[in-house]
Amino acid sequence: MATSLADIRARLQQQETRSSGSSSGGGDNAIFAHWNIKEGETATIRFLPDGDTKNDFFWVERAMIRLPFQGIKGQADSKPVQVQVPCVEMWGESCPILAEVRTWFKDKSLEDMGRKYWKKRSYLFQGFVKENPMQEDTTPENPIRRFVISPQIFNLIKSALLDPDMVELPTDYTQGLDFRVVKTTKGGYSDYSTSNWARRESALTSTETAAIEQYGLFNLADFLPKRPDETALKVMKEMFEASVDGQPYDAEKWGSYYRPAGVQIANAQPRESAPATQPAPAPAPTVEATPEPVAVEVPTEATAPVEDAKPSSQRAEDILAMIRNRQK
Repeated sequence: MATSLADIRARLQQQETRSSGSSSGGGDNAIFAHWNIKEGETATIRFLPDGDTKNDFFWVERAMIRLPFQGIKGQADSKPVQVQVPCVEMWGESCPILAEVRTWFKDKSLEDMGRKYWKKRSYLFQGFVKENPMQEDTTPENPIRRFVISPQIFNLIKSALLDPDMVELPTDYTQGLDFRVVKTTKGGYSDYSTSNWARRESALTSTETAAIEQYGLFNLADFLPKRPDETALKVMKEMFEASVDGQPYDAEKWGSYYRPAGVQIANAQPRESAPATQPAPAPAPTVEATPEPVAVEVPTEATAPVEDAKPSSQRAEDILAMIRNRQK
């Protein structure tokens, strides 16, 4: 674990250099749904270190791929569903889905499809809710909450950490900083660009330090989805191809591995080697009146646009043909 702000800055700089030089399931209510605050409201939170002392940062990164399906196979009245699968780039492996999607950005007419299937990042933190403008139905006994932070807010956090004007670690128990999540709207979507750190350092209260002593800190990596094994990776690739091809979700084939959130699959038993079907909850935009957009990282190797754009149905057929040809 990084023991100083200088250590974190060094790690962040290393990440920036690498990226620029190369083309939980939790059944509890510990997640603080800051995206549910109203426009113009502010939630003040205080981040804490990761319980895993091997983690250089006080957060972990989560990367998921969303696979949309027209419905569920065998259900005539089924509505469109979406299945989230983990992108194995979280563990430094090559993702079989992104390996295909990266090539789409070389064709201007496929860029929208590429963004649709590109990984969505979020960041898992923990800490205290110092000021909560919402009336929550229930709050957990343990006041240490988890926060699923969007790329927009994360970039504000990271920029401040790299700012030489920040002297102490914001997670320091005696000289740390609170963070204010401010919700506005821009272009009809939720916007958090005015969120900011407090100007003055402050110490944790005696109640907060007592809570840390009583409950301990979460190991944040415990709330990431389970790492897929070889069989699960094949299932993910098959689901991806079926999604692109416009096929319905096949519960009989995939229900024991991944399934849509909230959908009960008859006779589907989780397999020991399969990833958890319900990863750590993300700030799903469906709960908001104005959905929060998800920032999508796209590869930089996109080439010049193609002159004749094809209809989406034809593009999907072309993509599937390309995938199948590569597998032969």
